[in-house]
Amino acid sequence: MPADERPTTAPPRRIYGRRRGRPLRPGHLHLHETLLPRLAVTLPETGVLDPASLFAERPEAVWLEIGFGAGEHLAAQAASHPEIGFIGSEVFENGVARLVAEIARRELTNIRVFPDDARGLLDALAPDSLGRVFILFPDPWPKTRHHKRRLVSTATLDRLAVLMRKGAELRLATDDCDYLAWMLEHATAHPELVWLARGPADWRERSADWPPTRYEEKARAAGRTPAFLRFARRG
Repeated sequence: MPADERPTTAPPRRIYGRRRGRPLRPGHLHLHETLLPRLAVTLPETGVLDPASLFAERPEAVWLEIGFGAGEHLAAQAASHPEIGFIGSEVFENGVARLVAEIARRELTNIRVFPDDARGLLDALAPDSLGRVFILFPDPWPKTRHHKRRLVSTATLDRLAVLMRKGAELRLATDDCDYLAWMLEHATAHPELVWLARGPADWRERSADWPPTRYEEKARAAGRTPAFLRFARRG
């Protein structure tokens, strides 16, 4: 099947993890009902989606964060790079609400939100349309029988290799040692990705343009050491 074609029908996918937590606060609920519909990404019924077309002014590039949590990293990146269009995907309603509130607070205009399973979005995006992808602290699913649920997988990397431009960067982070080994095993074995590390500091420390996340702070407070991996699409 050509890379720019998608099947017209597909079996439903199961989403693991919670969709909702505590009830949204009134302010977050108001933004969730009024601002989110203007930011939400709608997938085309047929064909592919050019992510740059989601923005009023065509951005220089589009960067995607899969599973943005509370959205602090995504908002910080968008504030630092107004020339870039950002798409954030997150299934957890409370995290989406926090990001939308931060977008309103900072008056950010270069973020769009896909409040659903990222796999649907990845299936819809046009090839060679992403300039950078972030997957930061995904659920490690530590039990062996749950490893098939891990987001960083051969299937995900295969799809990202189609969507990322040549030279585009993939950034991964985890505080789980087993998942770190898993990420390295899968990403370094992928024929379209090259690991950018040249020494231990390149994966033990965040680069200067990599804002911290709330989860990272919690991990360090609990005595866990995060790892930060940078890969590039070959070419």
